[in-house]
Amino acid sequence: MRRLLVLLLCSGIGLGMAVPAAAEPATSVGYPVGATATRYTGLAFDTCTAPTVAQMSAWLASPYRAVGIYFGGVNRGCAQPQLTRSWVSSVTRMGWRLIPIYMGYQAPCTTRTNAVKMTVPSAATQGTAQAADAVAQAAALGILPGSALYGDMEHYTVSDATCRATVLRYLSSWTKELHRRGYLSAVYVHQDSGARHLAEVYNSTAYARPDAVWIARWDLSSTLTGWPLISDRYWSAGQRAKQYRGDHDETHGGVTMNIDNDRFDAPVASVWYTYTLRTSVHTYSGPSTAYPIRATLAQNSGVRIVCQTYGPKIGTTTVWNKLLNGTYVTDYYVRTPGKPGYSAPIPGCSYPYQTTTDNLARRRGPGTAYSAYPGLLPTGSLAWVTCQRAGTTVGTTAVWDRLTDGSWVTDYYVANPSNTTYSSPIRRC
Repeated sequence: MRRLLVLLLCSGIGLGMAVPAAAEPATSVGYPVGATATRYTGLAFDTCTAPTVAQMSAWLASPYRAVGIYFGGVNRGCAQPQLTRSWVSSVTRMGWRLIPIYMGYQAPCTTRTNAVKMTVPSAATQGTAQAADAVAQAAALGILPGSALYGDMEHYTVSDATCRATVLRYLSSWTKELHRRGYLSAVYVHQDSGARHLAEVYNSTAYARPDAVWIARWDLSSTLTGWPLISDRYWSAGQRAKQYRGDHDETHGGVTMNIDNDRFDAPVASVWYTYTLRTSVHTYSGPSTAYPIRATLAQNSGVRIVCQTYGPKIGTTTVWNKLLNGTYVTDYYVRTPGKPGYSAPIPGCSYPYQTTTDNLARRRGPGTAYSAYPGLLPTGSLAWVTCQRAGTTVGTTAVWDRLTDGSWVTDYYVANPSNTTYSSPIRRC
């Protein structure tokens, strides 16, 4: 232990740190090969019934570019005649990001009338079962692993200690099961009940910590910091959203809808985008022709792209597409619209994991000798990992993670599947 402390002090990572968590509060996410995460920053709206494709097209005239969709759960209150895989494909091709909301069991002391409630002895089992159902419902709509699924926990009596513990067990199981199945865990909670209680146990080893929180606080302020009862050091790295205004009518593009207002800087849904090939091409196991060939695809065939990354230049572009089956194809031969650069709305490839120590330095290269960026990552921040490579050994690993902002952190304090070697499906840098 003394040798570890000396290593930490010499590495300049920071003080007050612990070894990576094996379980709670920062459980790892088991991303499959076709996963990617999508981060949305900006204004959003949610409405009970998913709008029609025509309404979503009209609302491209609005300031919003993300929409909350109630995709499942025993307490979902509105019919969803529009919410199909075809609808998801159509609106995401327009550029909309989707915020999947699952309204499962509610607190035993919920203030919501006629709610189906969790039970005190079975809350953990029910949280696991609801997460499994949420994954099945999301997958049926084409919502990919790596997506954040938001469990809706409506307001409940804050002073009921038994109810508080029951909700926390339920949400902890929700988080662990989503992580096990390759999805990010997120929650929609009231500022004064669920958000408050999750913040109280943020560092507790008794509960798995969700990756993102979306609070309801209808004070007409869209700020994502300075929340009462929740430290700005909690859920601080692309992990926050706020519903700041409740039910009201708005009109955009000649279409009126009844909505709630939201601001997001948090993970949302990931989907695939289908484009066709200009010529026959090989797919590779990594983003370069130096990797093994996995298949040969015919001219004009469709490819399902989940995200884009970089690699050796082919033709006029260094962009490579990651496909749904985990293989890669150069973007040069794909009819995407953004050449030679990246093509919106396809996200960049990234895999978020929570950090497991406080005051983690982001460095300008893969080693402790590189200078640090201003600011340190608090415990539980999301490290949005794009790729990994070898660098200075810290703790039990020489692996370093490159983040979406171009900075580097040691993998030793990131809750991915291994703190000794590389973690699939993250690519090598």
